[in-house]
Amino acid sequence: MDISVVVPLYNEAESLPELFSWIKRVMQTHGFSYEVIFVSDGSTDDSWEVIEQLKADNPDAIRGIKFRRNYGKSPALYCGFGAARGEVVITMDADLQDSPDEIPELYRMITKEGYDLVSGYKMNRSQGDPLSKTIPTKLFNATARQVSGIHNLHDFNCGLKAYRKEVVKNIEVYGEMHRYIPYLAKNAGFTRIGEKRVHHQARKFGKSKFMGLNRFVNGYLDLLSLWFLDSFGLKPMHVFGFIGTLMFMIGFLAVMVVGGTKLYCIMNGIPHPLVTNSPYFYIALTMMILGTQLFVAGFLGELISRNAPERNNYQIEREI
Repeated sequence: MDISVVVPLYNEAESLPELFSWIKRVMQTHGFSYEVIFVSDGSTDDSWEVIEQLKADNPDAIRGIKFRRNYGKSPALYCGFGAARGEVVITMDADLQDSPDEIPELYRMITKEGYDLVSGYKMNRSQGDPLSKTIPTKLFNATARQVSGIHNLHDFNCGLKAYRKEVVKNIEVYGEMHRYIPYLAKNAGFTRIGEKRVHHQARKFGKSKFMGLNRFVNGYLDLLSLWFLDSFGLKPMHVFGFIGTLMFMIGFLAVMVVGGTKLYCIMNGIPHPLVTNSPYFYIALTMMILGTQLFVAGFLGELISRNAPERNNYQIEREI
């Protein structure tokens, strides 16, 4: 199979028939063998009923996954990636803002130019998007470029992306890490990452589900988490053990100085207050305790090594 199109969605019943018709027209025009995987992320409208009808009318082209509740875009993509069978996997949003007409060129860039991942760049994003969304997006992308080292991408969060099949089968998208799939791919060893300028259309039905300050703040926290896991996730002792050892040694030396000063005064008959009356003694003792705790935390981190077997255990109600 040439292409799998993964479409995560939440309450997009109105747009699904038009979106699938558009995708079908593009695929038939270019002679692609394909499947469209709709992942309903706990939708409360008629989205699943629409998917079932599309499946009945197009049994070989449609597949559907329905979550019992709303988990988020990353879990939807994770399950969609797991089900994908195409040699090239395309992701796009269900709101008709991503154009299926971009699929042939994205496919060519993967298969002919040898890219592992191609991300869309919505040049005309300002059309239809409020400043509360566009300004945080620009700041977010600038930070993501610096932290990830992928300097040729301008729109990390663009939903329209293309991947080689091996990429989606070897990365783990969880939490809200869908924003950083290029970074996840790079960390997994897929370094040929490209970008294509794509057309961004105004939303035709409903309103955006991903706006607000919470989205902006969470994006930076996720980026920080991913950077830390990339740098120290497989070697937590390197950071916790180093800082813990440093704090312990400073505290130990400080205690030695305080104790040595007291001993010197006793031996020379010089009056000197009790060691426990000195604030430096308690500061040094606290540093030794914290240093020991950090060292133990690093050791436990090495043992745990980020293993969480239930992290991607999502309750899927039905598959078709």
